[in-house]
Amino acid sequence: MNHDHHDPANEEEDHVHESGPLVELVTLRDWLRYALSRFNRAGIFCGHGLVSPFDEAAYLLMHKLALPAERLELFLDACIPIEERIPLLETIEQRADERIPAAYLTGEAWLGEFSFRVDPRVIIPRSFFAQQLATGMAPWIEEPGSVTSALDMCTGSGCLAILMAHAFPHARVTAADLSADALDVAAENVADYGLDGSIELVETDLFSAFGPEDRFDLIVCNPPYVTTESMETLPPEYLHEPSMALAAGDDGLDLVRRLLNDAQFHLNSGGILAVEVGHNREIVDAAFPQLPLTWIGEAEGEDKIFLITREQLAGEP
Repeated sequence: MNHDHHDPANEEEDHVHESGPLVELVTLRDWLRYALSRFNRAGIFCGHGLVSPFDEAAYLLMHKLALPAERLELFLDACIPIEERIPLLETIEQRADERIPAAYLTGEAWLGEFSFRVDPRVIIPRSFFAQQLATGMAPWIEEPGSVTSALDMCTGSGCLAILMAHAFPHARVTAADLSADALDVAAENVADYGLDGSIELVETDLFSAFGPEDRFDLIVCNPPYVTTESMETLPPEYLHEPSMALAAGDDGLDLVRRLLNDAQFHLNSGGILAVEVGHNREIVDAAFPQLPLTWIGEAEGEDKIFLITREQLAGEP
């Protein structure tokens, strides 16, 4: 038997172990460069909190290495042992090739200072309400302590309900969603913040599970509001999210119509309904010309949320 015979398959295997990212990329700086090139070539879309492929690369690598993201500079020349490189490569490939959003790869998402658990059962938190709730919805709500009952309709991960519980310390907060899966995730987040005693989770199709006695001082809703046309052109990242949390019919107002129809029966006197509709202000204004909606937006951006009181909804003077 000839012992000098080389099996080409083995040779190939040896070659793989001697080259490729797992061997050639040594420092965090190497991995950051590699990840950024992969993300740029793949054309990833950053629409879930992080604003650039560089930010996503830095965040994902630091998270996988259990290092503080804000101290990136300190670790750029740190050597990464081979067993830690394998999950880095897997994560980069999932983000670039499968276009899985970063938040699903790390299992966390942020709104301001607040961190939430997320997975594909829930939409990734991103809401202009976070800024509004940080100031207690001022000036529309004059005294946060006066809010004793608040509802987060379409709660998803429970993120806005949790922000409401912090903004309105005297309020009993209800978090409602049609998805039992989403409410399971919301329950974990509520427990993480120790708010089991002040946030109630309700599975319901908008107001269908609420009786006439269920009334609130404030109802906030970040509903599905993506039009059919926009759904067809969404970047692949969004297709990993539950479509029921995005799609809302031809004009994106399927849920908004029902909210505006029914909310007056679940608001206390002087109570406010606040609804986030993204880029759809023109569609909303055209659909409800008779309603005196108050629009609020970012200092530098467009109006994304409308407010209306119970009395205005009921057509009372």
